[in-house]
Amino acid sequence: MADINQNRLQQVSTYQKAEIAVLLNANVGIHMANKTFKDFENKTANLGDTVTFEKAYRSVTTAGLVISTSPIIQRVQSLRCCQSANTSSAYSAQQFIFNVDKYMSEIGRSRILELGTLPESDILKNFTSSVTVINPQDPLNGQLIDPASGPYRFYGDGNTPIESYGQLAQAVANFRDYGAATHDMEAIIPMTIVPAIIRSGLTEFAQNRNNKDAYTWELGPFAGFTWSESNMLPIHIAGTAGQTSTTLTLVSTNDPSGANVTQLTFSSSLGNDISAIKNGDLMVFDDGVSGQPNMRYLTFTGHIPCSQPVQFRAVGDAESIGGQVTINIYPPLVSQSGITDQNLNNSLAAGMQVSVMNSHKAGAIMSGKPLYLAMPRLNDQAPFSTVTTTDPETGVSIRHYWGAMFGQNVSSYVWDVIWGSTLIAENCMRILIPLTQ
Repeated sequence: MADINQNRLQQVSTYQKAEIAVLLNANVGIHMANKTFKDFENKTANLGDTVTFEKAYRSVTTAGLVISTSPIIQRVQSLRCCQSANTSSAYSAQQFIFNVDKYMSEIGRSRILELGTLPESDILKNFTSSVTVINPQDPLNGQLIDPASGPYRFYGDGNTPIESYGQLAQAVANFRDYGAATHDMEAIIPMTIVPAIIRSGLTEFAQNRNNKDAYTWELGPFAGFTWSESNMLPIHIAGTAGQTSTTLTLVSTNDPSGANVTQLTFSSSLGNDISAIKNGDLMVFDDGVSGQPNMRYLTFTGHIPCSQPVQFRAVGDAESIGGQVTINIYPPLVSQSGITDQNLNNSLAAGMQVSVMNSHKAGAIMSGKPLYLAMPRLNDQAPFSTVTTTDPETGVSIRHYWGAMFGQNVSSYVWDVIWGSTLIAENCMRILIPLTQ
């Protein structure tokens, strides 16, 4: 029996490396996420631990030869390991011994595929709303919303089906027009819309026949992007304004100077409605409003007006009281010239109108590896035998621990992980697919 127990320990360590490969390759979100953090993958972490990474610097250019310096502002975003999951099983000594040859091919693989669905689906939720994370000042009860995580720009309206290459090409064009990184260009769409897109007739969108079964979600390149499919993309249920196509009319902002508008107050026909706006609702300033200019974004780099209408995302729910609703938004809308965060071609003014998008399933376009994921090492579960294996390239870790129940011929085996994720807002765009599609 001593030899069998020794072999079991070696096998678990070996199996874990294969389990990590399954976790990485069978889940498109985990696979494509940026998992490189300085030293973070090498430490033993706990729920609530945080890593911070640097975002791109921004600056302004002044016409002429008269120098006008602008400050250097370091832009950072934090990622907090605030999620956890486990799967477990129990065997008698005889069951484990007689089934050890099937362990990785059947038992271990099935457990890891099941375990992977929870972090995978949670990671993809970055497409629909601001990430909710544990408040470090109150880790047991408090939560914070990170408004800088998740797309604020979008393609589609939640009503019009996405079913052609032309629509995908237009989404890519809109994404690039605003300004985007030109490397690691990736997109994820629901697998249910792929047949309609293929039927649209462009044979260039052919499935990548990779011999590796784990890569069945790869569709191949189109319009400069690698397109993948998933059956775990999140659904966003819009508030009443989005579901009823209610027009919102701007009344006021929290910053009349236009230097940092993070809150907008609108009037509408909603009356009293506690569900007027939901966290993650997407909105756009309407064109052709009488007496009002069309609102356009400035390019993220260069601050030049582009063709993209001003879109933004609700941060938190907002209630309509007497037909008036005040919404916290991201990104800050800045019309004041000469500052690095200026993004509007005109000042905001009362009377401008906004449309709210309907409920939808969310795909995404991204570039520059903006989806960050941390799955660090967990500590040993003494007195239980523990093996924790970390992939040296990605930093993804799985912990496996086991032990016998005292006085019984039963051993329990547990696989578990912790993780945190975030998505840099300016480097992504949401694709809105109708719920009926």
